[in-house]
Amino acid sequence: MATFLYRLGRLAFRRRHFVALMWVALLTLAGVGAISAPAAGSTSFSIPGTEAQKAFDLLEQRFPGASADGATGRMVFKAPEGEKMTDAANRTTVAKTVKELGDGSEVVSVTDPFTTNAVSKDGTVAYLSVKYDAPAVGLKDATKDALETAGDEARATGLTVDLGGDALQAQPDAGGVGEAIGLAIAAVVLVITLGSMIAAGLPLLTAIIGVGIGVSTITALAKALDLGSTTNTLAAMIGLAVGIDYALFIVSRYRAELAEGRDREEAVGRATGTAGSAVVFAGLTVVIALAGLSVVNVPMLTKMGLAAAGTVVIAVLIALTMIPALLGYAGGKVRPAGEKRKKTTGTALAKPNLGTRWASFVIRRPAAVLLLGVVGLGAVALPVSQLELGLPDDGSQPTSTTQRRAYDLLSEGFGPGFNGPLMIVVDAKNSDDPKAAAATVTDGIKGLQDVVTVTPATFNKAGDTATITVVPDSKPSSARTEDLVHAIRDDVASKADADVLVTGTTAMNIDFSQKLSDALIPYLALVVGLAFLLLIVVFRSILVPLKAALGFLLSVLAALGAVVAVFQWGWLGGALGVEETGPIMSMMPIFMVGVVFGLAMDYEVFLVTRMREAYVHGESPSQAIVTGFKHSARVVVAAAVIMMAVFGGFISSGESMIKMIGFGLAIAVLFDAFVVRMAIVPAVLALLGHRAWWLPKWLDRALPNVDVEGEGLRTQVEKDADPDEDRELVRV
Repeated sequence: MATFLYRLGRLAFRRRHFVALMWVALLTLAGVGAISAPAAGSTSFSIPGTEAQKAFDLLEQRFPGASADGATGRMVFKAPEGEKMTDAANRTTVAKTVKELGDGSEVVSVTDPFTTNAVSKDGTVAYLSVKYDAPAVGLKDATKDALETAGDEARATGLTVDLGGDALQAQPDAGGVGEAIGLAIAAVVLVITLGSMIAAGLPLLTAIIGVGIGVSTITALAKALDLGSTTNTLAAMIGLAVGIDYALFIVSRYRAELAEGRDREEAVGRATGTAGSAVVFAGLTVVIALAGLSVVNVPMLTKMGLAAAGTVVIAVLIALTMIPALLGYAGGKVRPAGEKRKKTTGTALAKPNLGTRWASFVIRRPAAVLLLGVVGLGAVALPVSQLELGLPDDGSQPTSTTQRRAYDLLSEGFGPGFNGPLMIVVDAKNSDDPKAAAATVTDGIKGLQDVVTVTPATFNKAGDTATITVVPDSKPSSARTEDLVHAIRDDVASKADADVLVTGTTAMNIDFSQKLSDALIPYLALVVGLAFLLLIVVFRSILVPLKAALGFLLSVLAALGAVVAVFQWGWLGGALGVEETGPIMSMMPIFMVGVVFGLAMDYEVFLVTRMREAYVHGESPSQAIVTGFKHSARVVVAAAVIMMAVFGGFISSGESMIKMIGFGLAIAVLFDAFVVRMAIVPAVLALLGHRAWWLPKWLDRALPNVDVEGEGLRTQVEKDADPDEDRELVRV
C-alpha cells in the first residue's frame, strides 16, 4: 500500500498539469450536469415493512385517484378581538378564499370550514384544507405562490391568517453565514498549523473542489435517483470536514519530510505513501459507516449515506492525487516544518512541543487520566437514559414562521392533537359485513382514553375499505399519542372482523422511530465489526482496535447525552437558537453512530499509525506514544478544530434537523478527539505496554501486510537509491 501510494504521489507531482486538468474537467462536467439536469421532482418518503406504510400502500390501491401522497395545505383563520368567524363579513372572506383556491392548478379539493365543521367551539378559529395532486416537493412554485397570495388577501381584511401543511415545506437551509464562518475558522487554523497562506489554501481548495464535484453530481442525479435536498446538505457537511482533514495530514507530513532534508518530489512521495495510507484506511472506515446505513432499510437514509460516502471517496482520491500536484505548483512556498523556529534559534534542535509534554504527562499518570476521562464522559452521557425519539413537525419550527403560528392557532382552537390526526384504514375485503366491521372499529376507538374526535367511516367505491380519522387529545410527539396508536393496533384491531391499520404522519413517525431503534444494534454490530477487522489489518493488533471501538462508544454516548440536554431539556438552548424543545429526531442515534464512528476512526488511524510506525522502527511502547504525539498531536488537534468549525457552522441553520445534526457532530468530535483520542488512548496504551501490539502468530501470518507504517516503503526506497546493492562481483 505505502509503496504504491509513494509512486502515485511522485507521479502526480511530475504530471501535475494532467492531474490538475483532470480534476478541473471533472468539476466542470459535474457542474454542467447539475445545471442542465431536470429539477428534482417528488422525493418519496417510505418505510418498508411498517404498518403505516402498508396502510398507505393499501390506500393507493383501494382509493385510486385520491392522490394519497399528494401535498396538503392548511389555511387557519382567527377572528379579530370581539368577533367570530361566523360573522357575515368573515364568512364572506372565507368563501372568497375557498373559491379562489379551488380555481388553482394542481388542486384536487378545497374544504369549506362552515360545511365541514372546521370552526372551533368558541367560533374564533376556523381552517380550510387544500388537497393537491402532486407531492410537496413536486409542487410548482406558482401553486405555492397562489396559496400564499390567497392568505395575504384574507389577511388584508383584518383576519389573522397563517398557513400550514407540507405544501409550504421549506427546503433545508444548509447554514449560510454560519457555514462561511466555519470555513473562515478552518482557514485560520490551517494557517497557524501549516505556517503559510499557500500551504493553508491547498486543503481548502481541494476540499471545495471535492465537495463541488460530489454535490453537483448529486444534484445532477437528484431526479433520476429521487434524492432530497437534505442529501446535498449532508454530503457537503461531511465532504468539507474530511476533505480538509485528509489534505491537512498529507501536507503536514510533506513539510515534515522536507524538514528531514529530502527534495520536494521525494518528500511528496513519502508523504503520500505514509500519511496517504492512513488517509485511505480512515476514509474506508467513514465509507463503511455511511454505506452501512443501508441495513436500516429506509430508502431516504440509504441514499443519504451512500451519497455522503461517495463524497468521502472523492475527498480521498483528491487528497492522494491533487494535493501532490498542487504541492508541485507551490514549489518553495510550502516550507519545511519548523523552518521559522530554526531561523530564530539557529539550531535544528527544538525543545519538546506541547504534544510531547502532554504525552509524557499521561504516561506518568495513565490510571488517573483514564479514570478522569471515562468518568467525565460517562457523566455527560447520563441524559441518554431520558432520550425520547420522534420526528420534527411544524410545532418545532421557529415562532417566526407562519407554519408554527398556524400550528399554535389550531392547538388553541381545536386542541393539541388536531395537528397530528390518525388515519385508520379498515380492510374489510374478507369481512362478511364491512359496514359492521367499520362500526366495531369506530366504537372501539371511541372507548379509548385520549380520544377527542372520531369521524364516521368513509368507504371506497367497492365498499370493501374504509378510512376513519381520529383526533387525539395530546400533541403528535407526546408519549400519550404513541400509547393511543398502540392501543388501537393491539386492542381495537384484535376485536374487529377486518384488518385494521393505523397510518398518517404521526403513526408514520412512530413506526419510523421504532424501526430505527430496532436497527441500531444490528447496524452497530455490522459497522463496528467491519471496522474492527479493518483496524486489525492496519495496526496488526487485537487490543488497539478493541480500545478504539470502546472509546468510540463512550464518545458517541456522551455526544447523544449533550444533544438530549440541549434539544430535549433546553439547556443552553437560547445560546444555540433552539426555540422549541421536544423529542430528539428519530434518526439521530443511528446517524451519529455511523458518522461519528467514521470520523472517530480518522483520528485513531492518524494518531496511532504514527505510534505504530515508531514502535515498528524499534522504540519502546512509551517512547512510541511520545513520538506519535510529537508528530501527530498538533495536526490531529487542528483537524478536530476544523471539523468542529465546519459542523458548528450548520448550527445556525433555520432547519431544526440540520441544526441538531451540526451540533451533535461538532460536540462528538470535541469529545472523541480531545478526550478519547488525546487522553484515554495514550493512557490505555501506556498501561498495556508491549501487550498493546500483540497479535497471535497464526493471525499475523494470515493477515495481508498493508504496510501503513511504511517499513516496506523505506526498504524499497533504500534499494532503489543503491542500484549496485544486489549486484554480484564478477572476476575479470
